[in-house]
Amino acid sequence: MIRNLDTALMRTFVTVADKASMTAAANALHLTQGAISQQVKRLEETLGCSLFERDRRGLRLTRSGERLFDKAKRLLSLNDEIWAEMAGSTVAGQVRLGVPYDLVGTLLAPVLKAYAETYPQVEISLVCASSPELASALAAGTIDLAVIEERVGPTSGECLAIDRLVWVGARGGTARAKRPLPVSIVADTCAFRPVVLSALNEHGLEWRTVFENGNIDATTATVRSDLAVTTWLASTVPADLDILPFDVGLPPLPNFAINLHLPRHGVGPAAQEFARHIRDGLARRPQAA
Repeated sequence: MIRNLDTALMRTFVTVADKASMTAAANALHLTQGAISQQVKRLEETLGCSLFERDRRGLRLTRSGERLFDKAKRLLSLNDEIWAEMAGSTVAGQVRLGVPYDLVGTLLAPVLKAYAETYPQVEISLVCASSPELASALAAGTIDLAVIEERVGPTSGECLAIDRLVWVGARGGTARAKRPLPVSIVADTCAFRPVVLSALNEHGLEWRTVFENGNIDATTATVRSDLAVTTWLASTVPADLDILPFDVGLPPLPNFAINLHLPRHGVGPAAQEFARHIRDGLARRPQAA
């Protein structure tokens, strides 16, 4: 007898596996934690095997879950490809995406390319600004969705990834050892700025600002020239710069979440599809070392 898999259950399974958490999966899929748990249970009953087990770090796949995971992702990818191809002509218009300076050319570049190729009839307007500025723009209705960097914790958005905030300096440079510490910050509205300055002050480390502007290229140049150090998410650090180790005398920094925010009044098809591309793109991203 031919039996059909429920792709909704498969999507829930893949999301729980990616997030290693029922709660995070519920936020990502806009469902309750109870609904996520019930869907996983239904899939396990359908397949006759346990897919998850819990350890100290959260949920992890059983051997059966590992066998299913890659096949489930391929199934969902084909499902989404069919929908995009067959319904693509209905997705048109304009979408305005807000992105922090440091993410637009790194984590989100492949997402932007994939979306533009899938929906060439959609006009994409990209707004680059600091995370606090993007939150204000979303509330004002001047953008349709935003990717925002925030301290890990409660959020009105959807957590897509968690990354380390790290100190960055020139390879083999000496700026890291200078006192007062020369610091280059992208802008006074940067989401990292309060955290970084608080950590320096609590550590009792004297510092001075070398550069403070909205241009990330200029900030990068000051670091490459060994005029200053800066802070970035680990996954966005250019390959020719160093993530500074803990033993150079700089204070530890907290992790940050990369969160997807949608407007409260709802979004149109173009923005909904953009949100899906962002979720899928960041779920497939390599983890920072």
